[in-house]
Amino acid sequence: MKIEDEIKQQNFKSEYHKLVINLKYTANWLSALHNKVLKSYGLSSQQFNVLRILKGQYPKPCNLLLIRDRMLDKESNASRLIDKLEVSGLTERVQCPKDRRQVDITITKKGIDLLDEMNPVIEDLSDRFNTLTEDEAKVMNFLLDKLRDK
Repeated sequence: MKIEDEIKQQNFKSEYHKLVINLKYTANWLSALHNKVLKSYGLSSQQFNVLRILKGQYPKPCNLLLIRDRMLDKESNASRLIDKLEVSGLTERVQCPKDRRQVDITITKKGIDLLDEMNPVIEDLSDRFNTLTEDEAKVMNFLLDKLRDK
């Protein structure tokens, strides 16, 4: 559906203004879909992101700086997120044997199992983008990267 119909506004100051509105609306739409799925598993999108980062590094441990650098939401409090995931038994912190000031963070088996259980549902969510061809998705990725490159 066109953004004009979604927000019931026919006129925009410019195509660039329309683009900003369209991107914000679409990001919120996607976030709402994603959050609905994650909520059923007791996770926030930021917690899910941390678990995915940790699983991608597994079995190698991560430190807090690496997690912060790789997070999608740069405003998140990674330390607080790790605390919550640790209480849930999804992550584990261990003092680094080589540097006592550093803490190694790893995903637990319970965390891996949860992500594996969630994978088909997350894939179904990604299938919503099948309305685009692969070439269109490549172009959109290129344009979004170009937009952030300024």
